[in-house]
Amino acid sequence: MTLPTFRLDGKVALVTGTGSGIGQASALALAGAGATVVLTELPDRLDAAEATARTAREEHGAEALVVPLDLTRLDSIGAAVEGATGRFGRIDVLVNNAGINIPQYALDVTEEAWDAILGINLKGLFFMSQAVGRTMVARKSGKIINIASQMGVVGYFKRAAYCSAKAGVVNLTRVLAVEWAPHGVRVNCIGPTFLETPLTKPFFEDPAYREEITSRIPLGQIGTPEDITGAVVYLASPASDLVTGHTLLVDGGWTAL
Repeated sequence: MTLPTFRLDGKVALVTGTGSGIGQASALALAGAGATVVLTELPDRLDAAEATARTAREEHGAEALVVPLDLTRLDSIGAAVEGATGRFGRIDVLVNNAGINIPQYALDVTEEAWDAILGINLKGLFFMSQAVGRTMVARKSGKIINIASQMGVVGYFKRAAYCSAKAGVVNLTRVLAVEWAPHGVRVNCIGPTFLETPLTKPFFEDPAYREEITSRIPLGQIGTPEDITGAVVYLASPASDLVTGHTLLVDGGWTAL
């Protein structure tokens, strides 16, 4: 019996939002599994992506390319995809990680906040998937991994726009999986629970908030970006070749309650 491999040697993986958090951890995990990585970040945050690229090179011996990407602009999406394919000839794996959240109670959500959250988390993710998906469909091969959230399948306070966007990502994943399966392209989704990242750490410094979140997670612990990387590597690897249209919840049991 031959066990499935989780290695990604010879594969090219593009990850959005790699300056910190899940994007950074995912890029380094893919590099560790043998992939060449294309690291994207906002034009004014390229230094953070360059730092991730240096770590990928120094710790994993990976080839790493940094390209600017603004998901609110279709021309930027096109340029990023062209930059990656122009350098490496193809994109084998796309990890749609970049996203934002502006916590507001539903009665307080502004049009500006709604448009910003859905514009990046759903619209930008779709058009990035479309641009890369065109190349994958043409090659009849590829894997797309969308980083959604457990909030794509449950509700929570101050998350009206965020939950709406992430629920859209979950169902968009199914649509793309169905449409592109005949072309050999797998599209899956990961739904993390609350994670402690550089962006969320200030919130978790409030003991009451930390206790509120932890009490809802049966495993009793808040996640880290590294907790998500096993799912990313699995869905990117040949080990998941029969998996598509699926949302893998990495939530410590939150949604099991």
